[in-house]
Amino acid sequence: MDPIIHFLGGWSDTLGAASILLRLALSCCYAGIIGCERAKKRHSAGLRTFILVALGATVAMLVERFVGEQINAFIPLSAATIIGIALISSSSILYSAKGQIKGLTTAMALWATALIGIANGAGFYSVALLAFLAQMLCLALLPALESYLKNRSNHFEIHLELKDNRKLADFITTIRRLGLFIDDIEANPAYVNSGLSVYTISLTVTSDELKKYKEHHEIIEALRSLDYISHVEELH
Repeated sequence: MDPIIHFLGGWSDTLGAASILLRLALSCCYAGIIGCERAKKRHSAGLRTFILVALGATVAMLVERFVGEQINAFIPLSAATIIGIALISSSSILYSAKGQIKGLTTAMALWATALIGIANGAGFYSVALLAFLAQMLCLALLPALESYLKNRSNHFEIHLELKDNRKLADFITTIRRLGLFIDDIEANPAYVNSGLSVYTISLTVTSDELKKYKEHHEIIEALRSLDYISHVEELH
């Protein structure tokens, strides 16, 4: 038996009015907290979206379980709901003009929140609670660790805007003197006719000194001092 059901009593394992309200309320609560975290960081899906996703998934699971108990039939509503939410959440993934992928974490958070709703609807309260806590830990704590690991990596990409395309050779020479190796250079077609020469460049740190003492943002700051560079930033 689910530990939370054992604590609350047998009524929470049935499909009575109180049990249904509890499951819907828990799904709304978990989704609301996750949605607030996403909205606070100004992501495309926020409070209302996450609550609606969790509610839909919970209702689908409740209906599936009710049909299974009453007429002994199986209707895979929960599976269809998860597939539908996966398709909808994928539309929040965008590719910016700088070649960056936006919204991937939010899309996966929507999908995971739907699974929490399914767990609540099925009466797996402990699974839903643990999944919610794990998701919040991922969203709240891991970004700092992820940023640290990326900043200490020997490989990174930059978005580079040159005032004159004839200065690309000078930039390559400077990069090599700094102790960096250019893995790839791609011209960005989104900036055609803008008056700028824009590139996405993959770099590898080869200098032992840079590996030990320099982080990516320090390298970027050094590049910004070059007068022929209009703008440069690291791609995440």
